[in-house]
Amino acid sequence: MMSITDLLLAEINQSDRDINLARAALYIAQTMYPDLDIVSQLQILDQMAEAVAQRLPQSRYPLMVIRTINEYLYGDLGFTGNHSNYYDPRNSFLNEVLARRTGIPITLALVYLEIAQRIDFPMIGIGMPGHFIIRPDFEDSEIFIDTFHNGEILFAEDCRQKLMNIYQQEIPYLTPSLVPPVTKPQFIARMLNNLQVIYLDRGDLTKALVIKDLLNIVAI
Repeated sequence: MMSITDLLLAEINQSDRDINLARAALYIAQTMYPDLDIVSQLQILDQMAEAVAQRLPQSRYPLMVIRTINEYLYGDLGFTGNHSNYYDPRNSFLNEVLARRTGIPITLALVYLEIAQRIDFPMIGIGMPGHFIIRPDFEDSEIFIDTFHNGEILFAEDCRQKLMNIYQQEIPYLTPSLVPPVTKPQFIARMLNNLQVIYLDRGDLTKALVIKDLLNIVAI
C-alpha cells in the first residue's frame, strides 16, 4: 500500500491540467484523519456540482453561472468564511470544510473550483498578496470571486481597493503581478504553508513536522 507521501507525490507529479486538487487536499487531510474515506468526500463534491448543474440557466454567461454557484453554495448550503476562528486548523482540511461548511479563503476557493470544474466552467486560483481569490479561466477575464466573503464578485478596481485596505498604502493601478494565477502544486503548497504556520504557532511540532514533510515533496 502506498503511503500518503507517495500518493501526494504521484498526484502532483502530473501535468497541471491532470492534477486533482481535491484528491491532493484529501491526502493532506488523511495525515490527521487516517480513516478518512476519500471516495465519499469526492462524491460530496460530485453531488454539489450536480445540484448546481440542475439550476444553471440555459444561457451560461459567466456572471449567471457564478451567481448560480453563489446562491447554492452560500445561500442554500450556508458555506461561510470562518471570521471568528480563522486559525482553527480544521479550516484547512477539505473534509472538515465540507462537513462544517466553513473555511478560509483557499479552502473555500477549493470547493468553488471543484464545483466549477465539474460543470465545465473552468476557474483558476489567484494568489493576490494577503488574500486568495479565484477567477474564470478565460482569456482576458476581469471577473474575480472572493470565496471567503460569500462569493463576492470583484472587478479590477475592487481588487485594487482590497489591496490598499490590506497594506494601507496607495496602489495606483492593478498590475498582473498583483493578481497572479497559481499552479495546482502552488495551490497545494499554499495550503500546506498555512497549516505549518498554524501548528508552529500552537507549538504542535509533531504535526508541524508531518506537514513540513509534505511541503518538501510539493516543493520538489
